[in-house]
Amino acid sequence: MFEYRRWSRGFRFSLWFALGFAVIALLVALNKTAYFDNSIIHAVQSAESPGLTSLAKSLSLVGSSKLAVMISLVTMALLFFVLKHRMELVLFLWVGLGSQLLNTWLKLWFHRERPSIHRLIEQAGYSFPSGHSMAAFSLYGALAYLLWRHMRRNRERLILILFTVLMTLGIGWSRIYLGVHYPSDVIGGYAASGAWLMLSIACFEAYQNTRQRK
Repeated sequence: MFEYRRWSRGFRFSLWFALGFAVIALLVALNKTAYFDNSIIHAVQSAESPGLTSLAKSLSLVGSSKLAVMISLVTMALLFFVLKHRMELVLFLWVGLGSQLLNTWLKLWFHRERPSIHRLIEQAGYSFPSGHSMAAFSLYGALAYLLWRHMRRNRERLILILFTVLMTLGIGWSRIYLGVHYPSDVIGGYAASGAWLMLSIACFEAYQNTRQRK
């Protein structure tokens, strides 16, 4: 019964994230996010400075596909060769690849053009949902989950959660600051990736619990 509750809790979280994404996607499709998006963009970009621009570019680089792939390869090598966690490696790959494919499909589905208010860098492709936000949520979320399972001290877990949250939010902020995404793109990316991550974790725990009962 305990194992079932854990699985169903993860599944419920997945549904809440999916519902959040559905609401955001509907508002985007109906062009009802303009006031919200423009207000946030103005507030974020009004603080523009050389230091913040450098920080935003660095965070955006951290969330880029190339660096995400490098981090993923290092993580997979540790899981496979050092920790011998084969199933956790499968989960990590499943979350990362699934998030990338989901983002590609959603961008093609919505065909939302990027903002043109004030761009500090150039970025090709469609805007909704933010690929950087989805990749950050999936990558750091999966890492946090896998590391959490092997941590016993509350202090270590607190540091892990703070790092994960700050990195994920920082990458989302950088995309708005640099003018290549609307805030609704970023929030939508978090929601879509959150739904996928929680569903993957729920299925992973259900599988692990089934194996333990055998």
